[in-house]
Amino acid sequence: MSEQKITPFFWFDGNAEDAVRFYVSTFKDAKMGEIARYGEEGPGPEGSDGGETMQCGWLRDKFGVTWQIVPSEMPNLIDRTDPERASRVMQAMFKMVKLDLGALRAAYENRDTANAGS
Repeated sequence: MSEQKITPFFWFDGNAEDAVRFYVSTFKDAKMGEIARYGEEGPGPEGSDGGETMQCGWLRDKFGVTWQIVPSEMPNLIDRTDPERASRVMQAMFKMVKLDLGALRAAYENRDTANAGS
């Protein structure tokens, strides 16, 4: 299976370089590309630490960007050709903050999540 690549484009007013440094430190082999500055402000103030976890694996980072990292297997687990399986997976995911791939697989296979493993 080939590795997925993420090529984001962000627009920030004030703290772009802090945000880019954060994202580059988050993803393996990430690189900072070209920085274009508009106006005379240049880099903005330091971003605040922290962030907020949310339901279904979503999070809002310290820059206010809401995002989700989804396991590459997820599209197969919510296969629309089997609505019953997809529904079990979605119901399991709705109870999660951090996605638990083992529990999602167990829901797909209609197994007890206590013995799910990963």
